[in-house]
Amino acid sequence: MFSLMNLLILSGKAMKIIKNTRVLCFNLVGIFLFLMLWSCGGGESQKFSDTPTNGKIKVGIDDSYRLLSEAEVYAFEAIYKYTKIETQFKTEADVINDFMNDSVPLIIVNRMLSGQQVAYLRERQYIPKTTKIAIDAIALIVNRENPDTSLFFNTVREIFEGKITSWNQIDKKSKLKDLKVVFDNFKSGNPRYFQEKFKLGSFPSTCFAVQSNEEVINYVENNVNAIGVISVNWISDPADTISHNFLKRFKVVGVALEGDNDPDTKFYRPFPGYIAEGSYPFTRDVYCINRQPYRGLAYGFSSFIAGEKGQFIVLHSGLVPAAMPVRLVEIKH
Repeated sequence: MFSLMNLLILSGKAMKIIKNTRVLCFNLVGIFLFLMLWSCGGGESQKFSDTPTNGKIKVGIDDSYRLLSEAEVYAFEAIYKYTKIETQFKTEADVINDFMNDSVPLIIVNRMLSGQQVAYLRERQYIPKTTKIAIDAIALIVNRENPDTSLFFNTVREIFEGKITSWNQIDKKSKLKDLKVVFDNFKSGNPRYFQEKFKLGSFPSTCFAVQSNEEVINYVENNVNAIGVISVNWISDPADTISHNFLKRFKVVGVALEGDNDPDTKFYRPFPGYIAEGSYPFTRDVYCINRQPYRGLAYGFSSFIAGEKGQFIVLHSGLVPAAMPVRLVEIKH
């Protein structure tokens, strides 16, 4: 039988073992928490090299917004000297593919991500942040020798449906021949817009695509039978030399409101006022979509575009700012 002394010795050893075990457990928990914080970005200043106003990032941009984006980047980099925005201008499909593949943390496009795309990103611990920055319009342009510069909404629909294939179907007196519709690229947002707008399965043989907005303008300039489809950003800034020179090379088509088929109706061109009030029928929203899991340069640049200075540039570019500026007019009696 154990003596009292032996029992006390064994109890002391047991308490020492329990104490050492507790110390070991606390140490293991501490190491585990440190590793968790480190892997999840606890050392953000070391892991991420950019902040909202410092660093370098790539931005994928739908080519429809090349002129607007170049103006925004120029202003942003002029204000924040230690930033560098590397722009990549591509078709809408390619820009979104780059975003989904994590090639770029920020994109500028004219559609939001689909539910499936958002779910895919969330599964990978990314929560995309979408910011509306502007209201854009799709302009229809024709050759300067073409006298038909006003189209009913239903006429445009029937052109894209393939029901109208010749200019004399629009105007019996027209001397023009077979009608041709030219897009910038079948992977861009412009053909997708009309496919969704008119619920088209495919485009008729009268429609084809080149490789860029500039090529659309070149084709229309040299082909009297053509209708070009481009973003209004390419033609709406009179202070921009590129935009201003383009406007000399074609005519912009006016379109009537849907359902208005009166010959004396008003035809609206894609001017900012008509875009804002909804009179021009072919409009769409423009978004910045950011996938950075921290407040980095993607956040800083998208916030700048959505802010006062960036929205002024949107307005100056001929698009309608998402944050509409208020203009007060004093009326004297």
